[in-house]
Amino acid sequence: MPEIIEVEAYRRAISATEGRRIAAVHAPDQWYAKGGTTTDALRLELTGACIEKARRIGKLVIVDTDGPRLGLRFGMTGKIVVDGAMPIDHLLYDSPRHEPAWDRFGLEFDGGGAMVLRDPRRLGGVQLDPDESHLGPDALSLTLGQLRKALGPSTVALKARLLDQRRVAGLGNLLVDEALWRARLSPIREAGSLDDPASARLHRFIRTTLRVLGQRGGSHTGDLQPARVRGGCCPRDGAVLRRDQVGGRTTYWCPEHQS
Repeated sequence: MPEIIEVEAYRRAISATEGRRIAAVHAPDQWYAKGGTTTDALRLELTGACIEKARRIGKLVIVDTDGPRLGLRFGMTGKIVVDGAMPIDHLLYDSPRHEPAWDRFGLEFDGGGAMVLRDPRRLGGVQLDPDESHLGPDALSLTLGQLRKALGPSTVALKARLLDQRRVAGLGNLLVDEALWRARLSPIREAGSLDDPASARLHRFIRTTLRVLGQRGGSHTGDLQPARVRGGCCPRDGAVLRRDQVGGRTTYWCPEHQS
């Protein structure tokens, strides 16, 4: 699924369209238009607009134009295709097939070329002028102070707090499990229970996880990932991993070294 690593790759790909003018908008699915946006509005307001900048907050890409801002969310299987090329070829829950109906939204440019949002499971969405104010600090630039503020004195499970996009924007299920496994922290302990050394360790391993998995090519490339199956064993100490639901997400963690 696209987490911050994949979405940053999408942003970089979309940045290649900066300076190009939109000749036509492909928006066949009203359900895919979110936040009160309509497919008619997408076509009316974006046709003729020039793309100025592609930026990102967490897992939301914002395409600034000389008209409205365009927000892109990718759900579990969304991909960006720019001029026929995909910056990310593989997602964990992706299909090897391609159906034309999976192209949920697209922009065609003056002089040729196109940008397409391809989403087999239809869990992403597009929106004009999305609200950015509800998102927390971006995980790729997260400071220790911001992390400590996000954790707060909360009794919510640590993993659930890290998945809350209002607290930290961009972390998803796989990245959080990997970072907590590396940091030796239990996903089910209270977020507010971390002392200063533990929160500093978590911050360090969030940064390490993002850097290493980014270099490897995706959020699905963690050391824990191959063991994320029923009966899987910890790659560090061989203990049988626990499988729990935390924050509504399937969670794998090691009861031997994560506390």
